[in-house]
Order: sequence, then C-alpha cells, then structure tokens
Amino acid sequence: MKISDNDRDMLWGEDGPYSEAKLVLNTRILDDHVSRVMVEVEANINPTTFRIIKKNKHHFANDPVLTQLLETARYDGKHNGYLVSAGVEEWSDDPAVMKRAQERLRYMKDAIMRMHEFVIEHLEL
Repeated sequence: MKISDNDRDMLWGEDGPYSEAKLVLNTRILDDHVSRVMVEVEANINPTTFRIIKKNKHHFANDPVLTQLLETARYDGKHNGYLVSAGVEEWSDDPAVMKRAQERLRYMKDAIMRMHEFVIEHLEL
C-alpha cells in the first residue's frame, strides 16, 4: 500500500512504526513534602499506527487489550501521538504493586507489537 510522506513521518520510526510503553514513578508533591508516589503504566502510540488500527479494528474484535486501548486513548499532538494508560497504583513496600505494574507493562508492550505487526504488513514495510 502506498503511504504519504506525512503518514510515514507520523510512524516516528525511520523504517517502520515506533511507539513507547512506559513504567513511570510519579512523585506527587504537596506543599513542601512528598504526599505519595504513584506507579503508572502508559504508552504513546504513533499517530499513523493508531489511525490504521482504528480503521481496521474489526481485525482485533477478539483482542480485549487492543479494543480497550482504542477506546480509551486520547490524541496528545503529533509529537506525543495517542496517549493511553494501563493503570495507576500507589507505590508501597509491597512487591506485588511493582509486579502488577510490570504485568500491565507487558500487556501494553505486547499490544503495541501486535499493532506494529499489522501496520508493517498492511503498509508492506
């Protein structure tokens, strides 16, 4: 499939799609002290990939992770793409908190890779 220069640029990668999945420690500071630390899992999906997947969402009807991603992502400009969250939880000494966050990050990474695989095939990259 032919791709416009703009759509190719909005893939963010030189030869293919590029997106980011992140595990973030967000320190919340209230007045002069740390009020709490949150563990966040989020992703930035490049605009071209998101639009192609959204147009072809019927291919992913049986993929609940991708379906939820498509429904909850919000556009945050051409440089940030589509921002999606996979959850926020208050950090504690309980190792289960980080384990859950890493599991959500794995789901997010796997979903993005499925999206990229589809786009690579769709665009014949």
